Amino acid sequence: MLNAANRFRPFETNLDEAAALRLLREAVAGADDGELFLERRRSEALTFDDGRLRAASYDASEGFGLRAVSGEAAGYAHATEISEAALMRALPTCRLAARAGGGVLAEAPHPTNQRLYAEIDPLEGPSFAQKAQLLGEMDAHIRALDPRVVQVTVSLAGGVQEVEILRPEGGRLSEARPMTRMNVSVIVEKDGRRETGTWGGGGRASYDGLIAEAAWKAGAAEALRIALVNLEAEDAPGGVMEVALGAGWPGILLHEAVGHGLEGDFNRKRTSAFSDLMGKQVAAKGVTVVDDGAIPDRRGSLSFDDEGTPTRRTTLIEGGVLVGYMQDRQNGRLMGTGSTGNGRRQSFAHIPMPRMTNTIMLSGEATPSDIVADVKDGIYAVGFGGGQVDITNGKFVFSCTEAYRVRNGKIGAPVKGATLIGDGPTALNHIRHIGNDMAMDPGIGTCGKNGQGVPVGVGQPTLLIDGLTVGGSGG
Repeated sequence: MLNAANRFRPFETNLDEAAALRLLREAVAGADDGELFLERRRSEALTFDDGRLRAASYDASEGFGLRAVSGEAAGYAHATEISEAALMRALPTCRLAARAGGGVLAEAPHPTNQRLYAEIDPLEGPSFAQKAQLLGEMDAHIRALDPRVVQVTVSLAGGVQEVEILRPEGGRLSEARPMTRMNVSVIVEKDGRRETGTWGGGGRASYDGLIAEAAWKAGAAEALRIALVNLEAEDAPGGVMEVALGAGWPGILLHEAVGHGLEGDFNRKRTSAFSDLMGKQVAAKGVTVVDDGAIPDRRGSLSFDDEGTPTRRTTLIEGGVLVGYMQDRQNGRLMGTGSTGNGRRQSFAHIPMPRMTNTIMLSGEATPSDIVADVKDGIYAVGFGGGQVDITNGKFVFSCTEAYRVRNGKIGAPVKGATLIGDGPTALNHIRHIGNDMAMDPGIGTCGKNGQGVPVGVGQPTLLIDGLTVGGSGG
């Protein structure tokens, strides 16, 4: 558990709570909303590469963000110094927005006792020497698995974010948010050809589940398996064809191509491909998509968001019909829906905005084997790398890291260099089968928006989509 003597207690060590509340109320006087967000974050990362410990880092930061919100405007000031003097210096910036307000503060978030993860500090676990030794053991183990292994990179990262949120009505929330992650990358070579396989995992927990011998050996074997599959892969075909997507991590396509378009700010400003479509059919009839920030221990989960609103499961698309958006307090108020617990920020130095947590397509009724058997001519994509998306129209391009050719329902040779090209709204409507095997990703997602990165999760069952464009150089 988190060392009680080392807890982040800014109202005991840096600030008088009554004085901070007085300054916060002064900052939001005449505004619609606002809060004082205080944070301390400590993190570490170790990377073992090319047979040696290549990099090791430790980072610690703390500070506050003071915000006043009036209509569409927000005044925000932040500092790395937590003190009454620093808060007073931040007041004028917030007051610029507060002067335009209506004078009535929005209703406070409902209180919550929800706790989705243990309040632990992963850095209080294994020593630095033990973690470095483990990474060396992993490197040696992977190299011994197959003579074709020519390069191994393994990394371990963890930390804890401690937050305090003070609301102008006097409410106060606090918690510690742990995070750990392990990544493995393997390069294999045969006859002068090199290919890569990767694996990663993590979540809001201690290192224990990642560094257990059975767990890291399974991850290492998976990274090697993917690399060896790609070593035998043929060039991917090109053209419009059927695409079966595997369960779990391929949900990153859903996250990017659909999820961002369902965030409240894009729809309030009518810059999303889903703007003005509430209550309309936007996907095939069996498609139900939710954003759920209240799943225990998941990477994208939060007991409460960065405005103090408890997280929950929010249904976005139900039976193919658009029924909801993800909202923070500002956009939810302006759109008349209220917050859904999706107000997130990268740190105290960033203003909150509507962001995804764990975005999931729910299971259908088809079995994965039946889905693949129904593919006449296409590919089966089970692993993804990077991608690009245009929020205004949902157009996306994603690269596959593991994919197979499928003809007449039979999985054939692996293919390399495949990219999936399409747009989110069309892809949703072209879903022909939804599997009964919904799975979550292994805990590796990070989402970027407006220069801010936050941890997220994705999940989906096996899917069959008609008519996606596959980019490839094969015949």
